[in-house]
Amino acid sequence: MQLRSCLLAGLLLAAAPALAQTTPTPPPAAPADSLDFGEFGDADAQASRAYATQKVLYLSPTKLISVGYETQTGFDLTARGPQAASGTAPEVTTPVNRFGGLRLGFNAPVISRSSFILNLGLTYWNTGVGLDNAEQRPLFTALRRGLRSTGVNATVFKPFDNKHFLLLQANADLNGNYRGFDDLSGEALTYSGTAIYGWKPNDNFMWGLGLTRTYRAGQLLHIPVVFYNRTFSPRWGVEAVFPARVNLRRSFGTSSLLMFGYELEGNTYYLGPVGGQELFLRRGEMKPRITYERQLAGFVWLSAQVGYRYNWRFDVYDSQNPGGSNREVYTNTLGNPLYFNLSVNLVSP
Repeated sequence: MQLRSCLLAGLLLAAAPALAQTTPTPPPAAPADSLDFGEFGDADAQASRAYATQKVLYLSPTKLISVGYETQTGFDLTARGPQAASGTAPEVTTPVNRFGGLRLGFNAPVISRSSFILNLGLTYWNTGVGLDNAEQRPLFTALRRGLRSTGVNATVFKPFDNKHFLLLQANADLNGNYRGFDDLSGEALTYSGTAIYGWKPNDNFMWGLGLTRTYRAGQLLHIPVVFYNRTFSPRWGVEAVFPARVNLRRSFGTSSLLMFGYELEGNTYYLGPVGGQELFLRRGEMKPRITYERQLAGFVWLSAQVGYRYNWRFDVYDSQNPGGSNREVYTNTLGNPLYFNLSVNLVSP
């Protein structure tokens, strides 16, 4: 028994140096000016803030670059004026055998973040006017030069969270019968803008209320607007900024769609000196229409449109906007023809 105890004590004494060697040595104290990375949180673990996007599901493609042509079938133009010294206003009717031209559009995102989007755009619309017997009236001669609109625009989409957003749009357009730089005048400039505060309950529905300064009806108006984009199913939806335009959308998969609706178009055009006085044409059109859009390849889409052009306003005044004398120099009546629009577009992903 004593021998066994002596052997056990001898083994413990022999293992003591080994145990002392494997015991970890405490680390030296950190310098006072060093950083303790344990104080910093993991950035990837922070929850990012969610923001509403500017689209709903299955929305029609947004056009980044558009090259198109629009034309109207023939109609008659009846002009009554200018008023003579006797108080009478002679009336003349002439056929219009050509009314259409090139339409170009360019739109690009300049800033694109989840919390802020800014798009800038350029547009050019040309309407060539073919009139018989244009020498009958100075107005006909001015119209035969054509009507053109060159504009710049900016659109801002600012979400505040995943449910609320602000939509802003501003336009500056140069409208007239100019053909070159020598014909340009500040009198041809018009300014438009829209501000909408909106709600987005889900990815299929966004809507808003706002105000607009617009020339779409042919003269300056300040009116309320309703923004309404809603997808009811993968096949059906509505896209609207009322009263400017409303479309019912019918989708056929992801590569083609039909839209049924209308759009108001127009502006005030500076015609320059006509018959010895400065004149402005207030042009507004209502266009009920059917639009077919189809993917050609990748992000290139074809858009074909057919509709009915209803003349809202095509009268000539001695001022750009209502106010002042606001004297109507020519009262014009236009026939209401069919119109056709065909364009090739590069769309956003």
